[in-house]
Amino acid sequence: MTDSITVSKEDYLKAILEAESEGHHVIPATLAHWLSVSAPAVTMALKRLKRDGFVDVKADGIVRLTASGKETAYRTALRHHLIERMLSEIFGMEWYEIHAEAERLEHAVSPAFEARLIEKLGEKGACPHGNTVLPESPSQRRKRGLIQLSEAQENTDYIVTSLYERDPRLLVFLHQSGISPSTRIRLIAKNYDQTVSIETASGQATLGRPAAERIWVKRVTSRDSTR
Repeated sequence: MTDSITVSKEDYLKAILEAESEGHHVIPATLAHWLSVSAPAVTMALKRLKRDGFVDVKADGIVRLTASGKETAYRTALRHHLIERMLSEIFGMEWYEIHAEAERLEHAVSPAFEARLIEKLGEKGACPHGNTVLPESPSQRRKRGLIQLSEAQENTDYIVTSLYERDPRLLVFLHQSGISPSTRIRLIAKNYDQTVSIETASGQATLGRPAAERIWVKRVTSRDSTR
């Protein structure tokens, strides 16, 4: 390909890769929901991506990245990851504000600047939301002993390991509720209406199930308690 890929294509490819990493079978409706675009817009975008050799859509309707598509998607995801870390670690920007900013800036990063960011920050490591370059699937997280807050036990202490970062309003809500990565949470009660009552250093709060499912935690151990 001699033409540089457009911003909209990068967004689509990154969304497909992230959804695959989380264990989803990506169909057009998935992309419409994730990117907040119409079904006709997704159909047109997929036609272009297929024509340009970035995706393949077979009879089962599942959208799959080609090798070229995966490479382009990963580079975009990596730039996003590096920018989030730069904004947090170098400029001190608040963790709940940086995702939307990184979404805008990731398309403007040159290969030279990307290389400098990797040199400065490293390609590995977690972003301020506790996530790696590509999100893990639920099964991968559970193998490491993590669970969703919605699955947690009453009267038990947990540490937040990562947060779903693609919803800016959710991030602000969690911040206002006293929740951030590495926060210690005590789940007080799982309520009849599927909400959960929690306590943090900031006080008590109530979360709905959709929010609680976006928070991954690990149970506090005796080792954590002595730190």
